[in-house]
Amino acid sequence: MTDKIGILKEKLHNLYTRNPFVGLLGIKVEEVKEGETTLSMPIIQEVHGNLFGMAHGGATASLADTAMGLVCISLGKRVVTLDMNINYIYGAAAGETMTAVAKVLHNGQHTVVVETEHRDTAGRLLAKARGTFYVVGQFDFE
Repeated sequence: MTDKIGILKEKLHNLYTRNPFVGLLGIKVEEVKEGETTLSMPIIQEVHGNLFGMAHGGATASLADTAMGLVCISLGKRVVTLDMNINYIYGAAAGETMTAVAKVLHNGQHTVVVETEHRDTAGRLLAKARGTFYVVGQFDFE
């Protein structure tokens, strides 16, 4: 799988530079392993902020969905989101960087269940999310 991960990283770089929403949010792929990914997003008030100077819940949820979708790709699966929930535990202040680590809980033939933990630069838990993804095909690593 090591060769596939290297190819995947290159493909993801190309995909993410063309993805306007991911670019708008400033999401960066930090690490990709089979079954686990780490993404980061700087919290910029003018882009991600709510009225209280914290990350808007929608920005946090977007980071979660992106991280969970990416971890499905690391398994070689093309997916669509069936269900996602998120628990907001602590607010991420503007100026912080939020990191999401996504891990696969269930890797089935038709569905994949993934969980993320979001943390700030101090390591404080900000949110946890869980999603169920429907497998629509295979990701071409070639």
